[in-house]
Amino acid sequence: MSNIKMISEPLKNMPWQDRPEGSEEIVWRHDTNPIMPWNPTKKCARIYNSAVMPYGDKFVGIFRADHKNGRAHIHLGWSDDAINWEVENDEIQWIDEEGKPFQPGYAYDPRLVKIEDTYYMIWCTEFGGGAALGLGMTKDFKTFTRLENPFVPFNRNGVLFPRKVNGKYLMLSRPSDSAHTPFGDIFISESPDLTHWGRNRKVMSKGGSGWWQGTKIGAGAVPIETSEGWLLLYHGVSWTCNGYVYSMGAAILDIDEPSKVLYRCRDYILTPEKIYETSGFVPNVVFPCATLHDSETNRIAIYYGAADTHVGVAYTKLDELVEYIKANSELVPGDEIALR
Repeated sequence: MSNIKMISEPLKNMPWQDRPEGSEEIVWRHDTNPIMPWNPTKKCARIYNSAVMPYGDKFVGIFRADHKNGRAHIHLGWSDDAINWEVENDEIQWIDEEGKPFQPGYAYDPRLVKIEDTYYMIWCTEFGGGAALGLGMTKDFKTFTRLENPFVPFNRNGVLFPRKVNGKYLMLSRPSDSAHTPFGDIFISESPDLTHWGRNRKVMSKGGSGWWQGTKIGAGAVPIETSEGWLLLYHGVSWTCNGYVYSMGAAILDIDEPSKVLYRCRDYILTPEKIYETSGFVPNVVFPCATLHDSETNRIAIYYGAADTHVGVAYTKLDELVEYIKANSELVPGDEIALR
């Protein structure tokens, strides 16, 4: 019996499949992937890079939906089993804190987290002529309120921690440029109120002895609190003669000072291999955005974007994944300190 535990509520009805017989993979795919087809609604051509979580006795999702005019928006979806989804045809309608319409021109790659009694969404939006992070909230998935954008352009991959640390909200992000960024590291910032952000620290740098994360990295799913530290799934990118390749990695961050990396995978834990990951609108992409997890069984279901076209699901066990990360850890210089 492992002593590695999740610090979270049980989730008995989460989706799950056992590791296939004969497989030694630390992360394995759902056997009917992808779970989101082409043209899932009348408006939407593709849904991918999306986030899900439990809500009551069902599951709620916020989905990156590329409309048939090519522009991305966020749509709401519901499911009984977190595999089969009914996605609303119209995008989420936002108001500002005064109740006035505040609709983004585009919105993509959302993350979703519950902190106390409020659900927060972070996504990439436009701000002052460049890509930046949008931030919004809801309590009931009926009224959606946009808050102040947390950072100036250019920035992507915003991920809020699921609770305050030392009395402050924490957000991971990746400062970038306005294009398809050919560089990038993961940073962390803190806030007393979700409006004023500071105490910026670098968490992780790209690189290592392998190439899979040598071009850039970015935070993926909301970190999972464990007895070993914060478990962070992230994406790493390599450059090939045929373009970028996005793979999935994992790290463990210090529980009280998450800008310090305790352990980090030397090798990826999932990389594009299946046809729905290697072939699509943008080929060769595995892009983690969310997890469902059960503290009683240590089960984790990972939701990831596949080839900028589909949503895929993969599975792992917390204790096995943490033990794998620790046994195969390789830090990049600076990871182990609160670099400022």
